[in-house]
Amino acid sequence: MNVVCLDLEGVLVPEIWIAFAEETGIEELKLTTRDEPNYRKLMQYRMDILDKNNFKLKDVQATIAKIKPLDGAIEFLDKLRENYQVVILSDTFSEFASPLMKQLKWPTIFCNSLVVDESGKICDIKLRQEDGKRKAIDAFRSLNFRTFAAGDSYNDLSMIHKADCGCLFRAPQKILEIEKDLKLCTTYDEFYETIRTELGE
Repeated sequence: MNVVCLDLEGVLVPEIWIAFAEETGIEELKLTTRDEPNYRKLMQYRMDILDKNNFKLKDVQATIAKIKPLDGAIEFLDKLRENYQVVILSDTFSEFASPLMKQLKWPTIFCNSLVVDESGKICDIKLRQEDGKRKAIDAFRSLNFRTFAAGDSYNDLSMIHKADCGCLFRAPQKILEIEKDLKLCTTYDEFYETIRTELGE
Protein backbone atom coordinates (compact mmCIF):
# COMPACT_ATOMS: atom_id res chain seq x y z
CA MET A 1 0.00 0.00 0.00
CA ASN A 2 1.11 3.55 -0.76
CA VAL A 3 1.05 6.55 1.56
CA VAL A 4 1.67 10.14 0.48
CA CYS A 5 3.15 12.44 3.14
CA LEU A 6 2.81 16.18 2.57
CA ASP A 7 3.99 19.28 4.35
CA LEU A 8 1.18 21.73 5.14
CA GLU A 9 2.29 25.37 4.95
CA GLY A 10 3.52 26.43 1.54
CA VAL A 11 2.15 23.22 0.01
CA LEU A 12 -1.57 23.27 0.81
CA VAL A 13 -2.09 26.51 2.74
CA PRO A 14 -0.21 29.83 2.96
CA GLU A 15 2.48 30.28 5.59
CA ILE A 16 0.79 31.09 8.91
CA TRP A 17 3.59 33.28 10.23
CA ILE A 18 3.84 35.30 7.04
CA ALA A 19 0.09 35.94 7.24
CA PHE A 20 0.49 37.03 10.87
CA ALA A 21 3.44 39.25 9.95
CA GLU A 22 1.35 40.95 7.29
CA GLU A 23 -1.57 41.33 9.70
CA THR A 24 0.58 42.92 12.42
CA GLY A 25 3.16 44.72 10.30
CA ILE A 26 6.03 42.90 12.06
CA GLU A 27 8.35 42.07 9.16
CA GLU A 28 10.65 39.96 11.36
CA LEU A 29 7.92 37.32 11.63
CA LYS A 30 8.20 36.57 7.92
CA LEU A 31 11.17 34.33 8.68
CA THR A 32 10.09 30.70 8.08
CA THR A 33 11.53 27.19 7.78
CA ARG A 34 12.46 28.17 4.23
CA ASP A 35 15.01 30.51 5.84
CA GLU A 36 16.00 28.89 9.15
CA PRO A 37 16.83 25.15 9.30
CA ASN A 38 16.79 25.00 13.13
CA TYR A 39 13.11 24.79 14.07
CA ARG A 40 13.54 25.28 17.82
CA LYS A 41 15.68 28.36 17.20
CA LEU A 42 13.07 29.72 14.79
CA MET A 43 10.20 29.19 17.22
CA GLN A 44 12.11 30.80 20.11
CA TYR A 45 12.72 33.80 17.85
CA ARG A 46 8.99 33.98 17.10
CA MET A 47 7.94 33.58 20.74
CA ASP A 48 10.33 36.36 21.78
CA ILE A 49 8.73 38.70 19.24
CA LEU A 50 5.22 37.74 20.37
CA ASP A 51 6.17 38.38 24.00
CA LYS A 52 7.83 41.71 23.20
CA ASN A 53 4.66 42.87 21.41
CA ASN A 54 2.26 41.32 23.95
CA PHE A 55 0.61 39.03 21.40
CA LYS A 56 -1.22 35.96 22.71
CA LEU A 57 -2.28 32.67 21.17
CA LYS A 58 -5.72 34.09 20.40
CA ASP A 59 -4.15 36.82 18.25
CA VAL A 60 -2.38 34.28 16.05
CA GLN A 61 -5.53 32.15 15.91
CA ALA A 62 -7.56 35.16 14.77
CA THR A 63 -5.26 35.49 11.75
CA ILE A 64 -5.39 31.76 11.03
CA ALA A 65 -9.20 31.95 10.96
CA LYS A 66 -8.89 34.18 7.87
CA ILE A 67 -6.47 31.93 5.96
CA LYS A 68 -7.80 30.01 2.96
CA PRO A 69 -6.11 27.02 1.26
CA LEU A 70 -3.92 27.79 -1.74
CA ASP A 71 -5.76 27.91 -5.06
CA GLY A 72 -6.28 24.35 -6.28
CA ALA A 73 -5.15 22.71 -3.03
CA ILE A 74 -8.55 21.30 -2.03
CA GLU A 75 -9.16 19.79 -5.47
CA PHE A 76 -5.63 18.35 -5.53
CA LEU A 77 -6.06 16.79 -2.10
CA ASP A 78 -9.48 15.38 -3.00
CA LYS A 79 -8.08 13.72 -6.11
CA LEU A 80 -5.04 12.42 -4.24
CA ARG A 81 -7.17 10.83 -1.51
CA GLU A 82 -9.20 8.92 -4.09
CA ASN A 83 -6.14 6.83 -4.89
CA TYR A 84 -3.75 7.05 -1.92
CA GLN A 85 -3.57 7.21 1.82
CA VAL A 86 -2.55 10.81 2.60
CA VAL A 87 -1.00 12.11 5.82
CA ILE A 88 0.00 15.71 6.54
CA LEU A 89 3.35 15.82 8.34
CA SER A 90 3.74 19.32 9.71
CA ASP A 91 5.77 21.20 12.30
CA THR A 92 2.79 23.44 12.99
CA PHE A 93 0.73 23.05 16.17
CA SER A 94 -2.61 21.48 16.97
CA GLU A 95 -3.70 24.86 18.38
CA PHE A 96 -3.20 26.34 14.89
CA ALA A 97 -4.21 23.50 12.59
CA SER A 98 -7.90 22.82 13.27
CA PRO A 99 -9.54 25.55 11.12
CA LEU A 100 -7.17 24.71 8.26
CA MET A 101 -7.90 20.98 8.50
CA LYS A 102 -11.63 21.72 8.43
CA GLN A 103 -11.26 23.58 5.13
CA LEU A 104 -9.19 20.70 3.73
CA LYS A 105 -11.95 18.21 4.74
CA TRP A 106 -10.11 16.80 7.75
CA PRO A 107 -7.09 14.93 6.37
CA THR A 108 -4.96 13.13 8.94
CA ILE A 109 -2.27 15.41 10.36
CA PHE A 110 0.70 14.68 12.61
CA CYS A 111 1.91 17.91 14.22
CA ASN A 112 3.15 19.43 17.48
CA SER A 113 1.59 21.35 20.37
CA LEU A 114 2.15 24.61 22.22
CA VAL A 115 2.68 25.35 25.89
CA VAL A 116 0.37 28.25 26.78
CA ASP A 117 0.11 29.94 30.19
CA GLU A 118 -3.05 31.15 31.95
CA SER A 119 -2.81 34.55 30.27
CA GLY A 120 -2.78 32.98 26.81
CA LYS A 121 0.91 33.65 26.22
CA ILE A 122 2.78 31.07 24.13
CA CYS A 123 5.58 30.01 26.47
CA ASP A 124 7.14 27.01 24.76
CA ILE A 125 6.67 24.34 22.14
CA LYS A 126 6.16 20.63 22.70
CA LEU A 127 7.48 18.67 19.75
CA ARG A 128 5.85 15.29 19.22
CA GLN A 129 9.42 14.08 18.69
CA GLU A 130 12.64 15.50 17.27
CA ASP A 131 12.87 15.14 13.47
CA GLY A 132 9.30 13.86 13.59
CA LYS A 133 8.72 14.00 9.84
CA ARG A 134 11.59 11.63 9.07
CA LYS A 135 10.61 9.33 11.92
CA ALA A 136 7.05 9.16 10.62
CA ILE A 137 8.42 7.99 7.27
CA ASP A 138 10.51 5.38 9.09
CA ALA A 139 7.38 4.18 10.89
CA PHE A 140 5.29 3.94 7.72
CA ARG A 141 8.05 2.02 5.96
CA SER A 142 8.33 -0.37 8.91
CA LEU A 143 4.63 -1.14 8.33
CA ASN A 144 5.42 -2.01 4.70
CA PHE A 145 3.92 1.16 3.22
CA ARG A 146 5.58 2.56 0.12
CA THR A 147 6.09 6.25 0.84
CA PHE A 148 6.14 9.46 -1.18
CA ALA A 149 7.07 12.70 0.63
CA ALA A 150 6.94 16.32 -0.50
CA GLY A 151 7.49 19.77 0.97
CA ASP A 152 9.08 23.13 0.37
CA SER A 153 11.38 23.86 3.33
CA TYR A 154 14.55 22.78 5.12
CA ASN A 155 12.53 20.81 7.67
CA ASP A 156 11.03 18.68 4.87
CA LEU A 157 14.30 17.47 3.41
CA SER A 158 14.98 14.61 5.81
CA MET A 159 11.55 13.06 5.19
CA ILE A 160 11.87 13.47 1.42
CA HIS A 161 15.26 11.77 1.39
CA LYS A 162 14.06 8.99 3.71
CA ALA A 163 10.91 8.22 1.69
CA ASP A 164 10.89 5.75 -1.19
CA CYS A 165 10.33 8.68 -3.52
CA GLY A 166 9.49 12.36 -3.27
CA CYS A 167 9.83 15.86 -4.63
CA LEU A 168 9.93 19.53 -3.73
CA PHE A 169 6.87 21.73 -4.26
CA ARG A 170 7.38 25.45 -4.96
CA ALA A 171 10.61 25.45 -2.96
CA PRO A 172 12.77 28.62 -2.83
CA GLN A 173 15.95 29.00 -4.84
CA LYS A 174 18.23 28.55 -1.82
CA ILE A 175 16.87 25.01 -1.31
CA LEU A 176 16.96 24.21 -5.02
CA GLU A 177 20.65 25.11 -5.06
CA ILE A 178 21.50 22.50 -2.41
CA GLU A 179 19.02 19.87 -3.62
CA LYS A 180 19.75 19.78 -7.34
CA ASP A 181 18.79 16.09 -7.64
CA LEU A 182 15.25 16.51 -6.26
CA LYS A 183 12.44 17.06 -8.72
CA LEU A 184 10.62 20.38 -8.35
CA CYS A 185 6.89 20.69 -9.03
CA THR A 186 5.26 24.10 -9.31
CA THR A 187 1.63 23.25 -10.18
CA TYR A 188 -0.81 20.81 -8.59
CA ASP A 189 -1.33 19.01 -11.92
CA GLU A 190 2.41 18.41 -12.22
CA PHE A 191 2.52 17.44 -8.53
CA TYR A 192 -0.22 14.82 -8.94
CA GLU A 193 1.34 13.37 -12.09
CA THR A 194 4.70 13.07 -10.33
CA ILE A 195 3.09 11.15 -7.47
CA ARG A 196 1.16 8.95 -9.88
CA THR A 197 4.29 8.22 -11.93
CA GLU A 198 6.31 7.29 -8.85
CA LEU A 199 3.66 5.26 -7.01
CA GLY A 200 1.22 4.20 -9.72
CA GLU A 201 -2.52 4.03 -9.00
